[in-house]
Amino acid sequence: MDYLLKKYLPQIEFSSYEEFAQKFTINVPEYFNFGFDVVDAWAEHEPEKRALLWVNEEDEEHTFTFTDMKRLSNQTANFFKSLGLQKGDVVMMIMRRRWEYWVCATALHKLGIILIPATLQLTKKDIVFRGNAAEVKAVICVDDDFVISQVEEAYPEIASMENRILVGKKREGWLDFHENIEKFSCELPRPQGEAATKWSDIMLVYFTSGTTGMPKLVQHNCAYPLGHIVTAKYWQHVEENKLHMSVSDSGWAKFGWGKIYGQWLCGATIFCYDMIGRFNPKNLLTKVQQYGVTTFCVPPTMYRFMLQEDLSQFNLSSLHHCATAGEPLNPEVVKQWKEFTGHQIYEGFGQTEGPVLLANFGSEWFEPIQGATGKPNPLFDIQLLDADDNVCEDGEEGSLTIMDVKNHPPVGLFTGYYHNPEMTEEKLGGIGYNTGDVLWRDSDGYYRFVGRNDDVIKCSGYRIGPFEVESALVAHPAVVECAITGAPDPIRGQVVKATIVLAKGYTASPELTKELQTHVKHLTAPYKYPRVIEYVEELPKTVGGKIKRALIRHTDEKKFNNQ
Repeated sequence: MDYLLKKYLPQIEFSSYEEFAQKFTINVPEYFNFGFDVVDAWAEHEPEKRALLWVNEEDEEHTFTFTDMKRLSNQTANFFKSLGLQKGDVVMMIMRRRWEYWVCATALHKLGIILIPATLQLTKKDIVFRGNAAEVKAVICVDDDFVISQVEEAYPEIASMENRILVGKKREGWLDFHENIEKFSCELPRPQGEAATKWSDIMLVYFTSGTTGMPKLVQHNCAYPLGHIVTAKYWQHVEENKLHMSVSDSGWAKFGWGKIYGQWLCGATIFCYDMIGRFNPKNLLTKVQQYGVTTFCVPPTMYRFMLQEDLSQFNLSSLHHCATAGEPLNPEVVKQWKEFTGHQIYEGFGQTEGPVLLANFGSEWFEPIQGATGKPNPLFDIQLLDADDNVCEDGEEGSLTIMDVKNHPPVGLFTGYYHNPEMTEEKLGGIGYNTGDVLWRDSDGYYRFVGRNDDVIKCSGYRIGPFEVESALVAHPAVVECAITGAPDPIRGQVVKATIVLAKGYTASPELTKELQTHVKHLTAPYKYPRVIEYVEELPKTVGGKIKRALIRHTDEKKFNNQ
């Protein structure tokens, strides 16, 4: 057990969170390469060890061992080399959850080619921006008609792009992935000299989904996977040779959190359900039951919608550990999930810029507290700072800041913005990296989320964080999910507004609005209740699943200004 972890962790097991916080460290080899040092290492140590179990909605099923992954990624790397791709070049992948993503990503990592994961929702404009901003040389796409059409329209406007590779079918002007890799050798000598990857070389670039403005190019180095040991082992509690399921599209950072890096370092088998279209909670629960998933991590929204189903119809006894991240988790959801399944949901908090930053690491170290995001990842010196960069006392709200990243860059944290040294210096060159998230810490060291700096509502002299009001509303059976924002008001400046998705069997009405307002007054300070309530079919979200509160605010501001 822990074959690979022993290579990188001086100490693996800890008797308490305090010991974890004080003693946890990661040894990073100078020439660490995820493809060779993780995928191939497992193949050599345990050839039949399962790496990936992949299923789709048509009930196709494929199991891949690490030996399979080594062979396929070597063939793919040799194919990429034949196209002239080499260390430092950039390749964009738009692959949904196709099993070929793991093969291609491993091949790119082996060669030191920079990977840009991208989502299926990108339009021509998005692809042109990403292609030119990162000087993308090749794109690898799944056989989705919309994706193909957008890439074909964007292609002439991306000067650096030389090749288009298609997975799943043949098409004129595209290289067929499967047909081509079959032509190449299964052997791949590890690159040496200048072609070898050092831990400090750039490995991948995430384009932040962003609720406003153009996305930023967040760059991670080759040590990034090692940072996710904390994510996978100590927060998600993945188990060697057991199935771990995180639900995420390959185009956003949660995929890196839950579907490849830390999980394979820990020797877990990744379970992938390749969903297409709208999320169907019944289908997801069926797959968990059918395949016996052991550890599980999905966004809060998915827990909310699964709780709308009759959970008594599903056997979820295989589950050992449940986690969530992406949005703050409302206490009512935690309560209901535990009532139905017997499992606590362990919340984690982080960003595209790093691995998990704060987490409820497990009840054997400390009990999760209702409404608390957890305690810090020991890889980071985390402080809450006020507007003058003073460290906040317990109980005071402040911006979550990772200290002194310029002189001591932590393992797993981003190293800057690709091709943008000015922005890199602005964000990482000062006292620390300010995440832009407002939290407060209690006297027991638990951190509690208030909201993004821009999301905090200022009403009649009060500061109101959206999360507390959202949690109160979700505790009402009529509310599946909601977003709390500040809406313009001529007298108060801003008032609290709730944008609500109703549960099955409920209909919007003035009576329900009054009931919900009264409900919030009883659960929070009365001044926090939503004076404005709007009912919608669905909330606007980023491709990463986060609610676009800024979009709701801007829409309300336009309406107000046009009155």
